[in-house]
Amino acid sequence: MKHVILCLAFAAVPAQANELVEDEHGTLNPRDTGFGRVMQNVGNGQVDMATCAAGYHITKAGRHEDARRLFELCAEAGYTGAMTWMGQMENNGLGGEYNPDAAAEWDRRAAEAGDPVGKFNYGIALMRGHGVNRDKAAGRALVDEAARDGLDIAQRLQGADYDLDEVTPDADNWRYAPVN
Repeated sequence: MKHVILCLAFAAVPAQANELVEDEHGTLNPRDTGFGRVMQNVGNGQVDMATCAAGYHITKAGRHEDARRLFELCAEAGYTGAMTWMGQMENNGLGGEYNPDAAAEWDRRAAEAGDPVGKFNYGIALMRGHGVNRDKAAGRALVDEAARDGLDIAQRLQGADYDLDEVTPDADNWRYAPVN
């Protein structure tokens, strides 16, 4: 009987060790890592590089609403990678409605902040007139900047004489038909 009681006592320890206990002295066993910690940070409006980087895994796991909340918070804090992810989410309707105008705006902000992916994405949006007024010359200039920054796909597009089918499947052409 004594062994049974000891086994039951030890079986209860992990459950208690995983509980968050908050009192006037702080939090006992706080979430240090994982999805729970990331979303706790988001809920508290706290961003840092590790929290923002976790958005990639969250969206790849299909938790698009959570990823959108995280990326938007990080983008507003100035993380350009989160801005380009917001553009991708807006452009694909992940965690919200399909919104090419918002996608172009996020990519513009990233480009203006110096992000090579933002430059490339916004350059393509300008070349297509997708979510923004068409301006092929300005779009090529941004693609050229991204290529000078070392972005391989921008260099590939330059090498294809700016043929957008080189970087986007032609099956998507219906989506990128210019609005203007």
